[in-house]
Amino acid sequence: MSPIPRRSLLKAAAVAGAAAQFSWVLGAKDAQAAPRAAAADGDPVTLDWLEDGGLGAAPGSTLGVPWPMGTYQEDQTFALTDAEGTAVPVQSWPIAYWPDGSLKWTAHAVSSGSGKLTLTAGDTAAPEKKVTVDKRGGTIGVSTGVITAKIGKNGSTLIKSVTRGSTEIAKNGRLVLIRQPEIEDEDQGAVKTERFDGTIGEVTVEQDGPVRAVVRIDGKHRKGGRSWLPFSIRLYFYAGADSFRMVHTITFDGTVEPGKASGDFIRGLGVRFTVPMRDAAYDRHIRIGGEGTGLLREAVQGITGLRRDPGATVQAAQYAGQKLADPSTWDQRVTSRLQYIPKWGDYTLSQLSADGFTLRKRTTKGYGWIPAGGGGHASGFGYVGGASGGFSFGLRDFWDKFPAQLDIRDAHTDEAEVTLWLWSPEAQPMDLRFYHDGMGQDTYAKQLEGLEITYEDYEPEFGSPYGIARTSELLFWANESTPSAEVLAQQVDAVRVLPQLAAPPAQLIKSKVFGPGLYSEPDRSTTAKAKIEDHLDFLITYYKDQVAQRRWYGFWDYGDFMHSYDTVRHQWRYDIGGYAWDNSELSPDIWLWFAYIRSGRSDIFRFAEALTRHTGEVDVYHLGQWAGLGTRHGVQHYADSAKQQRIANTTYRRYYYFLTADERVGDLMAANVDSDETFLVLDPIRKIRTAPYTPDRHALSIGFGTDWSGLVSAWLTEWERKGPKWEKAKARVLSTMETIAAQPNGFVQGSGLYDLDTGKFAVASAPVVSVSHLSAVFGLNELCAELIYLVDMPKFKEVYMDYCRYFNASKTEQAARYGSNFGTLLLFQGHSRLDAYAAVQLDDATLAKRAWTKFYSSDGYMESSPWKTEPLTGPVTLVPGSEAAWVSSNDTALYGLAAIENLALLGDKMP
Repeated sequence: MSPIPRRSLLKAAAVAGAAAQFSWVLGAKDAQAAPRAAAADGDPVTLDWLEDGGLGAAPGSTLGVPWPMGTYQEDQTFALTDAEGTAVPVQSWPIAYWPDGSLKWTAHAVSSGSGKLTLTAGDTAAPEKKVTVDKRGGTIGVSTGVITAKIGKNGSTLIKSVTRGSTEIAKNGRLVLIRQPEIEDEDQGAVKTERFDGTIGEVTVEQDGPVRAVVRIDGKHRKGGRSWLPFSIRLYFYAGADSFRMVHTITFDGTVEPGKASGDFIRGLGVRFTVPMRDAAYDRHIRIGGEGTGLLREAVQGITGLRRDPGATVQAAQYAGQKLADPSTWDQRVTSRLQYIPKWGDYTLSQLSADGFTLRKRTTKGYGWIPAGGGGHASGFGYVGGASGGFSFGLRDFWDKFPAQLDIRDAHTDEAEVTLWLWSPEAQPMDLRFYHDGMGQDTYAKQLEGLEITYEDYEPEFGSPYGIARTSELLFWANESTPSAEVLAQQVDAVRVLPQLAAPPAQLIKSKVFGPGLYSEPDRSTTAKAKIEDHLDFLITYYKDQVAQRRWYGFWDYGDFMHSYDTVRHQWRYDIGGYAWDNSELSPDIWLWFAYIRSGRSDIFRFAEALTRHTGEVDVYHLGQWAGLGTRHGVQHYADSAKQQRIANTTYRRYYYFLTADERVGDLMAANVDSDETFLVLDPIRKIRTAPYTPDRHALSIGFGTDWSGLVSAWLTEWERKGPKWEKAKARVLSTMETIAAQPNGFVQGSGLYDLDTGKFAVASAPVVSVSHLSAVFGLNELCAELIYLVDMPKFKEVYMDYCRYFNASKTEQAARYGSNFGTLLLFQGHSRLDAYAAVQLDDATLAKRAWTKFYSSDGYMESSPWKTEPLTGPVTLVPGSEAAWVSSNDTALYGLAAIENLALLGDKMP
């Protein structure tokens, strides 16, 4: 596919936190929500786990379930039962509403279950052991009925203690940051570091039971008078659980400058606990996860493998993690010499690449380390404790988001210390400096020339990481004794793949969420349908395989994939400007989520989940002058100077949020409600403008495609969720729909002058034809399908139907309708889904036929494309694998969405 031409608009940004007070008005009387739907009976919904094994050792699971409009009202209660009809405790709450006020999405939290569960309207069963929250005093106490956590309200100790019964299992839970102020590129100089401790700024109880409690902790890392690297921690507790989950987010606000060796380089980033050790050294146990559910299983003072045998029963008991009989009952040749058996207090597992980990141990600080093993993909799991209780811990995506590390220290003393390093201090410092010196591109003219050769839109000081974020997930268990091997394996499994309960595709389709009619369950009933399903499966498999083969892993990179392929080097263009990381270009996020919601496949869910966690955090700014904007595709996720609304698009987060009720993703969506303010600061077309320009808050040029689709998605989501600004958001949805519809040429007008205070576009006095091939490929069709279903505004539907009808029309037809044609366009295959949508809405057989014609024989992937990979081996490639040199991520996203939507809309009208 030909490279996409230069973007015509570069979005502006506003300083984070500088939210102003706004006035707004509702749309005109014809801009209103659709009328209330007739009441409907809610059928039972069968919920199932994405993977086998049910909840396992995880503390709990939360999912979202959609309902057809009018089915249930806000005060509806829900009941959950297992396969035997036994009531399962569930906590339910609304997370979205239809315009008529009925429930659109509800969230449901469970803390038990291994098989399919049935959700119905009914009386909610209370858990035998409820989660309770006590806010009195200097801590917040959360009890699951099995364990109790005391959460700090200030200071540097986030979790003061975790107890089980009367036994303190862990304490002093805290955040650790190591800063290295200088990087030496070679072997000169001395490395100096300094430690910062996470300091609490605010604590909020977001839920308080009875099945699920959530506590949020916000703050910064501090040393002396300096505080930086903001963090947001959420702690999740479930009824009856002996464990809890932590969702850990950091936002980078340090200083790093290209070409300078000094700056804020993160050398280590971790979560640390102290673990009381009460048992004799031979009754203290270490468990560290390796490959699969593999474990290093040792005692601090081992009595196996010695020259003298204490007895087979004693050895077996220690290996199993059981309390040993009194040493006086052992073979006395061992008992009398216990003091001569080393006590191993320190262990470290380092995963410094996606390809391997190493494990080592030592007796104590000041003495030499010895190797204790290694392997490929460590689970990120560990345990330290003994017969009287112990602490299990795990970091999700441990090897995928290398460099990561687990440390156990001082296990031979009264207090062990465990640290889960999200960034290993043994790795190179986190270097977020921009990757080149600008190569003389000090004028707009030179930057445009650079764009012509590397496809990178460079501008000095724009390749900044200031304000990007990353979220990690951790699990912790307070065990009454050292767990058995079977229980440990369950804990490892929970760390590797967090169990997730899910509603079936049929319920999403029935509920008409995410664009009514745009997706359907896979259907192989005809040869033509089966071929397309095969192609869709091929693309999913290929990208999953390429992630592994090309090692698209790492703390900042995991979840994303590359944009374009270099057929000469047999390599994705990882080092070439705008052809490197994809950064949500042309909506691969929607492709993957549509692929999941139509199929229910767990592998697609996990692939899409990783992408959402990445694109919503790393590719978007959360602080600073570009807060609310994302960065166009590039060599580094923040490198390109095009800071754009389309990458921060709330549409890309909606799927994961509504399917899981994930609060962090909810934060990201809520932060975008006022993102229309981002158009104030920078001139969006500064590099090609010839006259002076100052943005005017009453007349901001905003496009009806990539710009408005991102804005209206945030407003729609806030309205549906009834967030703090939902009334303003609703007004913005309706008023912008109304004033786009009122333009002389509707969507074909291209853009309008937007008033931040009224939330309306000025209606142009004269028609203009301004159509871009990019306008509809960042979620516009999917959003308009939702809006047309939600809002009764015939004129809006009319102008969108016109856009759909004429994009893929002939130039003669375009000129006949609008007075001039649309010029040179691309991406016809991707736009065939607009033909299909309009064909159904208008009952137009000619459009239906054109949809399939454009899908099969315009651009993008053809039936004649190879649809296979070719093997790669040395010396033409770094590692053995495969390639499909004809694949590009732009074409993949467009084909995937067009195939899914066309099959759903016009599967019965295929040629």
